[in-house]
Amino acid sequence: MAAAAAPAAAAAAPAASSEAPAATATAEPEAGHEDHREVRVLQSLRGKICEAKNLLPYLGPNKMRDCFCTINLDQEEVYRTQVVEKSLSPFFSEEFYFEIPRAFQYLSFYVYDKNVLQRDLRIGKVAIKKEDLCNHSGKETWFSLQPVDSNSEVQGKVHLELKLNELITENGTVCQQLVVHIKACHGLPLINGQSCDPYATVSLVGPSRNDQKKTKVKKKTSNPQFNEIFYFEVTRSSSYTRKSQFQVEEEDIEKLEIRIDLWNNGNLVQDIFLGELKVPVNVLRSDSSHQAWYLLQPRDNGNKSSKTDDLGSLRLNICYTEDYVLPSEYYGPLKTLLLKSPDVQPISASAAYIFGEICRDKNDAVLPLVRLLLHHDKLVPFATAVAELDLKDTQDANTIFRGNSLATRCLDEMMKIVGGHYLKVTLKPIIDEICESSKSCEIDPIKLKEGDNVENNKDAPTIRTLTLISKTIQTLGSWGSLSKSKSSFKETFMCEFFKMFQEEGYIIAVKKFLDEISSTETKESSGTSEPVHLKEGEMHKRAQGRTRIGKKNFKKRWFCLTSRELTYHKQPEFIERKDAIYTIPVKNILAVEKLEESSFNKKNMFQVIHTEKPLYVQANNCVEANEWIDVLCRVSRCNQNRLSSYHPSAYINGSWLCCQETSENAVGCKPCTAGVPADIQIDIDEDRETERIYSLFTLSLLKLQKMEEACGTIAVYQGPQKEPDDYSNFVIEDSVTTFKTIQQIKSIIEKLDEPHEKYRKKRSSSAKYGSKENPIGKTS
Repeated sequence: MAAAAAPAAAAAAPAASSEAPAATATAEPEAGHEDHREVRVLQSLRGKICEAKNLLPYLGPNKMRDCFCTINLDQEEVYRTQVVEKSLSPFFSEEFYFEIPRAFQYLSFYVYDKNVLQRDLRIGKVAIKKEDLCNHSGKETWFSLQPVDSNSEVQGKVHLELKLNELITENGTVCQQLVVHIKACHGLPLINGQSCDPYATVSLVGPSRNDQKKTKVKKKTSNPQFNEIFYFEVTRSSSYTRKSQFQVEEEDIEKLEIRIDLWNNGNLVQDIFLGELKVPVNVLRSDSSHQAWYLLQPRDNGNKSSKTDDLGSLRLNICYTEDYVLPSEYYGPLKTLLLKSPDVQPISASAAYIFGEICRDKNDAVLPLVRLLLHHDKLVPFATAVAELDLKDTQDANTIFRGNSLATRCLDEMMKIVGGHYLKVTLKPIIDEICESSKSCEIDPIKLKEGDNVENNKDAPTIRTLTLISKTIQTLGSWGSLSKSKSSFKETFMCEFFKMFQEEGYIIAVKKFLDEISSTETKESSGTSEPVHLKEGEMHKRAQGRTRIGKKNFKKRWFCLTSRELTYHKQPEFIERKDAIYTIPVKNILAVEKLEESSFNKKNMFQVIHTEKPLYVQANNCVEANEWIDVLCRVSRCNQNRLSSYHPSAYINGSWLCCQETSENAVGCKPCTAGVPADIQIDIDEDRETERIYSLFTLSLLKLQKMEEACGTIAVYQGPQKEPDDYSNFVIEDSVTTFKTIQQIKSIIEKLDEPHEKYRKKRSSSAKYGSKENPIGKTS
């Protein structure tokens, strides 16, 4: 692949320049103009796994369980919490956020009991249809755990074709032959983390018959191509005549159905059920041929009755978003209006401030707003203006910036974005040590478990330990203003604890640290900058065959990416020792692309193409693969010799599987994906952030209307009404300016509604029912 870089490098230059969109464009497409460019459909999920309660105890004397929780897209695990030991009401308190890179039907949360010697036991699950996620958005909800039945754990779809042919038997009688062509399956689940070995049974089922046939087993694939045809004779009655035009008679057609069962071949163990579908033969009543994609269904459609009241419950906070990101120029007017916000007087009349006021979930609103303003260097003046408004309305100096105001939320999100590297460099080593240690720092008598005490406590969760450490540092910082009495502490137990820290040296050191990090003075650079730690984790990589005797198998390795290099190690602790098995400098990365499953019969694979042989890597799930591809593309996007084309499959046994070229240095047969725009800073996609703001505006139109009415009322009566009203919580300093801004917002939102509605109609009409994109059995 090294030689492939040379011919492709020439094409890389124009390709790189075309990646940067006109991010500052403000012109809208002409009216009636049909925009055929691709609309990006981006899904994300964030939330919190809070806690479980009333889980089933063990029957023996030790009734406690060691529990953890997973998040699954259909049957693919994409997130796992830490294990909470010895509890029937485990408190997880873990937040999550990730992009969802593929279509899915169900979002599921499984509660497990950790088992050291055997397979972990699934206690229960919460399964939510994708269409129902919006009903739970942004609020904490207790969900009852449902039983986990292996016959209901299905995913994937089947491509099927049915035909009816006339058949004349040897004795001259006429009957019909049912032809079942099972073509392929797509998206079958992983079994024990690996692609399955699927096969299908095909049955014609009726009141007095059950004819069954079986396909061949396809090895190590989640997208098997069966392409097998089966024939079933449908015997005719003596009343059959040629006039019936090969249609099955009414009394027979209602009683026959084709049933497809998918199984994973277990070899020496029991086969695993993957799903079924039932197709009545009467689909051929009006046509002698029928072809469609079907979603696999649970056995007996999951109607198995079971008691579910005694499994316990799980408290979750879920926020799922699906954004349709249009081409950049559509967002010009809205971005312009938002970016003018820091210059609007008063700041409460600006579009950005109004946006923060009307959104139901303030956290949803702040993140895209902060990222957009930060991208255009407008966040500091905006945050300064809203902070001054907070100061103006503050009655007590002790409560300054203590509330959940727009100013405090903006600063909080900004620090998370720009301070991430600083936190990793300064805190990661000590936090890793805390997480790996079993030591406890619990000092609250209320939270002590039975038999524990403050002096000898060895069983508190890591989260609680980190909480107490943060409390300690925070109190040290304000030690000078404390009276050292119990009344000065929010928690009285902290007073006794702080007697250990009454040395003046501790207080001076912490206050000096806080002064330094909050100072506006520019520090002199040391002349050397440490590489930024971007991502690390365990994945499988294929041996690259750098030596002739090296085996090209898959091995588990610990990967680490910084702003300078991608490395992999045998174990994570080898990173600190600088003991890498292999290193790829970031400047040598030419492309990062997905790898087709057919290359090695493995899912979630991607390839890092660099100046030597390509590195093939298998991630643990689709979310992890998407995150690695994204961060690798971002860190290498400015490399001068990036490729314009690549091979989507591997080079095996003397040829590329994708194009059958025999030369290992052959130029790629598929254009490289555009990746992220080259001008995105701090990983900010401004079109997506503006789309998110548009979506939140549309969800809050009713409240925007009330704010508009409030401005009109204030303008007429020269002040707010004496009686409390719906708008009493709005901050309206200048009703006329605020009213004009609201009018502009409404006008822009209405214009953006048009291309969104047009795209939704096009999307719903383009996918025919029964197609691969819209299979039969999918609810909408």
